[in-house]
Amino acid sequence: MGKIGVMELILIFGIALVIFGPGKLPEIGKAMGKAISEFKRYSFSNPDGEDKDSKKSKTDMEVKANDNERELGQEEA
Repeated sequence: MGKIGVMELILIFGIALVIFGPGKLPEIGKAMGKAISEFKRYSFSNPDGEDKDSKKSKTDMEVKANDNERELGQEEA
């Protein structure tokens, strides 16, 4: 199978434009870019399954979760 050429890319973009419309394409591109970057980050991580970024992300998520719990507690009181 050969490489994808310019004509094929134009055809794929045209079909996507017809299916999703011009307003939704930037959102889809952004979501695909994030998915690809996360896949690359996890596929090239350390052998123990964790890398520096994932440890930082877990810490950030824990802080956000604690903040959300505090906000919910204040709203209920």
